[in-house]
Amino acid sequence: MAVTKTYEEINEKVRKGKVVVVTAEEIISIVEEKGIEEAARTIDVVTTGTFGPMCSSSAYFNFGHSSPRIRMSKVWLNDVPAYTGIAAVDAIIGATELKENDPLNTNYPGEFRYGGGHVIQELLEGNLIKLEAEGYGTDCYPRKHIETYITLDDLNEAVLFNPRNAYQNYNCAVNLSDRTIYTYLGTLKPNLGNANYCSAGQLSPLFNDPDFLTIGIGTRIFLGGGEGYVVWNGTQHAPAISQHPDGFPMVPSGGTLAVMGDLKGMKAEWLRGTSIIGYGATLTVGLGIPIPILNEEIMKHVSVRDDQLYVPVVDYSDAYPNRKPGNLGYASYVQLKSGSIEVNGKKVSTSSLSSYPKAREIANTLKEWIKSGKFTLTQPVKLLPSAKEGLTCKPLKDMK
Repeated sequence: MAVTKTYEEINEKVRKGKVVVVTAEEIISIVEEKGIEEAARTIDVVTTGTFGPMCSSSAYFNFGHSSPRIRMSKVWLNDVPAYTGIAAVDAIIGATELKENDPLNTNYPGEFRYGGGHVIQELLEGNLIKLEAEGYGTDCYPRKHIETYITLDDLNEAVLFNPRNAYQNYNCAVNLSDRTIYTYLGTLKPNLGNANYCSAGQLSPLFNDPDFLTIGIGTRIFLGGGEGYVVWNGTQHAPAISQHPDGFPMVPSGGTLAVMGDLKGMKAEWLRGTSIIGYGATLTVGLGIPIPILNEEIMKHVSVRDDQLYVPVVDYSDAYPNRKPGNLGYASYVQLKSGSIEVNGKKVSTSSLSSYPKAREIANTLKEWIKSGKFTLTQPVKLLPSAKEGLTCKPLKDMK
């Protein structure tokens, strides 16, 4: 008999303390022991997690009005520019925006780059943040300059808004050239000196719902140590039909999520300003999604294993910038996590920019929230586009 459950049935179990929740790591052995059907019958929710650099992240703020009032046309937070073309005292800061006039802000590798992600982290740590703003002066907003210090508590609103998080998959980066190169996937040593990747694999949210059967607008998630929501598909959202016989994504990017939540309810432990050598600044984000087990198809997806998940191996010294095929094959997450892969007949050491132990901690935290009754699941008002929609990520064309 087919297994069918509803969100309300699962949430009723949450409220009564009878819900059965396991992580995406734990479900693997359960399915191996019980099979898909019995596991789907007994398990209600599977939790996922990921913790890695997510450049397309930001936060927007309302500072409140000064006396006299100012229409902020330019804003800096700890000397990092924020965008002000919204309203009089609203601004948004991007995680990758760099500090102005910083002697360390050079193109020389090895130097620390301070950016918007660090400002977000410092706000969560309770630190004083220098706010400087300029205005052009109007009858209703006569003030032209203000310089002060603020904390997170001083802000009327502080909202984390990330237009593209939780990539479904990504490249494994290598370097075939004879020089060291510096990328958003870290430093790549010459002549296949190392290989870098960035995903939690079998714990990663979008690997566990590759067809977007449960994730959509309104899905409640773990975000930055607090609660957040999926508010749209992320930019460059282009889930593709897998090339793997087990049906799991092998594309280098795939689906993405736009997410947001109240920054004041988050923790610096799960939103870390990050400096990547020779590249710039970003924000490392903790994100986890609960997957309701509504049927056996969903259970099949959440029982995915690292040996079923593959990553394209790409030469970032040439193939990536020029959009040429890498022709270096694929590596499974089992191979990547083993510490080495083989590329062009050479054994190459691997490392990850994302943290699997932290991803596990997120999945376990979300599991405990649900078991304790403090976190119920939300049914999306609209599911996100899947591979069936045939979305593609278009390149920017040069002017002819």
